[in-house]
Amino acid sequence: TVITPETEVWLAGYGSKRAPEGKLHDIWMKALALEDNNGNRAVLITSDFQGVPKSMSDRVFAQIKNKYGLERKQIMFTFSHNHCGPRLGDDLYDYYPTTPQQDQLVAEYTDRMVVKTVEMIGQALKNLSPARLQMGTGHTTFAVNRRNNREADIPNLLKSGKALVGPVDHDVPVMTVTRPDGTLDAVLFGYACHPTTLSFTKVCGDYPGFAQLKLEQNHPGVTAMFVNTCGGDQNPLPRRTVELCEKYGHMLAIAVEEVLQKPLQPISDGLTTAFDYVDLPYLKTVTRADLEADLKSSSAIKKRWAERLLKKLDAGETFPSSYPYPLHAWRLGSEILMIGMGAETVVDYALKFKREFGPGTWVCGYADDMISYIPSRRVWLEGGYEG
Repeated sequence: TVITPETEVWLAGYGSKRAPEGKLHDIWMKALALEDNNGNRAVLITSDFQGVPKSMSDRVFAQIKNKYGLERKQIMFTFSHNHCGPRLGDDLYDYYPTTPQQDQLVAEYTDRMVVKTVEMIGQALKNLSPARLQMGTGHTTFAVNRRNNREADIPNLLKSGKALVGPVDHDVPVMTVTRPDGTLDAVLFGYACHPTTLSFTKVCGDYPGFAQLKLEQNHPGVTAMFVNTCGGDQNPLPRRTVELCEKYGHMLAIAVEEVLQKPLQPISDGLTTAFDYVDLPYLKTVTRADLEADLKSSSAIKKRWAERLLKKLDAGETFPSSYPYPLHAWRLGSEILMIGMGAETVVDYALKFKREFGPGTWVCGYADDMISYIPSRRVWLEGGYEG
């Protein structure tokens, strides 16, 4: 499903006004519907959105349950975190110097995306047909731990051959969907890296968009789907040119192609899905005094946040002491454990869970809700942007 806006919805990310000026290519939302031999079902949504807020995904989940009978645990709504895609709902609302007209355009676009998502899932369920799942793992190296390597130093470090520092996850997990006659139908793949190669005002899917386009060009009729694994503290470096963006997309596509050239591991029958919210308590619930002090902040984002929350207090609202954090666990056969985590998980989560649960573990950040950064204990103690 094409999700390229037809109106002047600002591009999401970077905390500034970014009105779109054309497009490099369309952006997409895709659905993979799965059903095992016992009739257990699940639907994975991938998309070129920067972030899907809870206010939107909750609407989608409710309508899907009402229309198709799928429970919350059976649907995972992922987004690539692409910064050259449109704003949605109240996602990172205070980041933008928005206007009433822009708010209206975003609300209308979000409403259309809810409708499109529900229709797309209905079509995916309708199109269920026999298939074989297989898996493999590739490797590519353009993701850099941005906490431990200064961006300005990267070109010289790479030229000198010096090793970059900090944890990374350069695995490229791949799952294929093949029809009984051997025809490749879909390829799902992941990588842990921010899609922030570009910061301009043309709509595109950044490096995941170029990777998907390249794979679909190489395999006509195949649907390529991307999930951002745990890239909260990972950047594509160096960056900021279309040439580099396309290069990284093609590097990722090559990593997938190398997996497709080798014997793949079959995934056995069986599908189990689980979901729950984990209540994450706040260290402190913000007070009126805190917000009034933040009105004097030099940060425009913090001032907008304080103004919005003060209006809530004035309206009689109270603030919760915790946040409901979404967490999925899907088991595909005995070979794949797919963990879905909300928002911007740092790379430590992928590395930890793969060590703990072994090969075949996919850890998908950026699922269901764009809340904030989700630091590990290490990043929390170190502090800084993601902490």
